[in-house]
Amino acid sequence: MDRMLYIGMSGAKETMLAHGMNSHNLANANTTGFRQDLAQFRSMPVFGPGHPSRAYSMSERPGFNFSAGPLQSTNNPLDVAIQDEGWFVVESLDGSQALTRAGNFRVTPEGFLVTGSGLRVVGNGGPITIPPAERISIGNDGTITIKPAGQGAAALAVIDRLQLVNPDNASLDKGRDGLFRLKNDEAFLQDANVKVLSGMLESSNVNVIEAMVNVISLSRNYEMQAKVMATAKETDEASMKLMALG
Repeated sequence: MDRMLYIGMSGAKETMLAHGMNSHNLANANTTGFRQDLAQFRSMPVFGPGHPSRAYSMSERPGFNFSAGPLQSTNNPLDVAIQDEGWFVVESLDGSQALTRAGNFRVTPEGFLVTGSGLRVVGNGGPITIPPAERISIGNDGTITIKPAGQGAAALAVIDRLQLVNPDNASLDKGRDGLFRLKNDEAFLQDANVKVLSGMLESSNVNVIEAMVNVISLSRNYEMQAKVMATAKETDEASMKLMALG
């Protein structure tokens, strides 16, 4: 009975964790550049004194879905999407550099180029600052060109270039803030082969239909584990009655 109860209890707990991960993916179905978290279950033996006769189920995040999301045209010159493979480098809240695919940029009143969530975008010389300008354009190689305010149409100036990198996906890990970092904490190396598309945004790569099907599947799995625990309780009560009769 105790084995049955333990399996049902651990299964229900891990199903709730997987459900939370799936709900997180579903909540970010409209988040620009979001990368889906993957989840899987596996059976784990309980080691201790003697033979490992107990086992429990464990949910884990084996990795992430690195496939590109669909592109949407916005005609906004500050919206950029990476073509094929690659990442933008941003400055996270703790001051460290991290990677994102979210190219919904804007300029703050202080002149910093930031993402839609307010993270500073990193260029060749650190966080990118934009001086007062009448027009801003971002080239295919990430070069940022402006037409300074109050000057003629021919007075164009290149002020910086987006830091575009393309590390091996196997070397990346995703933080709780949704940003990716190198597992070995090494510095990012700029890759001249990474190209961007201006006036475009990359959507989340979460498949909403698949996520909704997972909601139903995980809910049924939780109900099954709850029934196992209820059956274990009924079996225990029946055993106690038999012992009382004896």
